[in-house]
Amino acid sequence: MKKKITTVMIVFLGMVIAFCAFMIAKDKIQRSREISEFEDIASIVNSTTAVDTTGEVAGDNGDYNGSDTEKIPVFKRNLKPIFEKNIDCIGWISIEGTTVDYPVMYTPAEPQKYLRKNFEGKYSISGVPFMQENCTLESDNIIIYGHNMENGTMFSDVTAYIDEAYSKKHPTIEFETALGLETYTVFAVAQVKSTDSWYSFVGASDSDSFDEKIAEICKKALYVTDVTPEYGQKLLTLSTCYGKYDNDRMIVICVKN
Repeated sequence: MKKKITTVMIVFLGMVIAFCAFMIAKDKIQRSREISEFEDIASIVNSTTAVDTTGEVAGDNGDYNGSDTEKIPVFKRNLKPIFEKNIDCIGWISIEGTTVDYPVMYTPAEPQKYLRKNFEGKYSISGVPFMQENCTLESDNIIIYGHNMENGTMFSDVTAYIDEAYSKKHPTIEFETALGLETYTVFAVAQVKSTDSWYSFVGASDSDSFDEKIAEICKKALYVTDVTPEYGQKLLTLSTCYGKYDNDRMIVICVKN
């Protein structure tokens, strides 16, 4: 009887080990596939460089140096194919020298649609970075979320901004949309809760309210850089999970150049 029980236990443990090995292998294959899928998307947007460059166009009076001039949008990537492929895609987020180089989704009617979905809308543990539902491209503070993945993808490199030296090496964030390329410089890095009041700040009614929010986040910040936001300047906030608890977050706040 003891031999039978021992045999059954050995078989059972073997099955458990085999199942765990299968799940680990399956997870690795899935993560590898997701990385490959994003690389394919990146190759699409970088395959044709847009021809528009920074410049000025004449106003009605034909004067290129007068007050009627306006800037031509700058485009670094060819986003049109992915906009056509998925209408939920609103832009592209990138930080040179890091793994952050992804499309950004926007679904205000279903805020966390891409929390666990890939670009094609299928289940994905990594998800896709997405913009907060009450933001628009004209918001004073655009908030973008991304997972802190253990395999080094998504916004995992964003957590490296806990080190001020890393911020100095990677000070610039690019956010490109149909309106053109915008570049932002890191202003402050903070560890907060998911319920922090910063997440409710997407627009400032006046300079006093703007300055109040800036002063508030400066007090919470792990550090601030030598960039000082001024009323009228757009902000970009990158948010990802970081810390011991489920509601712990790290935010990297940047100022438009």
